[in-house]
Amino acid sequence: MEAIKRTVRTPKNREIRIRIPDQIPENEPVEIILVFGKGTENFDMKINELKTAMNDELFLSDLKEISSDFDRIDLENWPV
Repeated sequence: MEAIKRTVRTPKNREIRIRIPDQIPENEPVEIILVFGKGTENFDMKINELKTAMNDELFLSDLKEISSDFDRIDLENWPV
């Protein structure tokens, strides 16, 4: 079994066209599932996690390290 996931917004006309990949044989049964109503919940949860991360010492340390890595890379191949 293989799964393909796409996230789309509900269009005004309430219609979504689905392009079936070429590797799926004609007349092959496929299952289509619509999941809705969880967008706000997931968004609020992500925002709360981001707010918590801003006080997480390990996260802040990793962020500083990554930032310093890019500082060095940004200076490569540029005349000083």
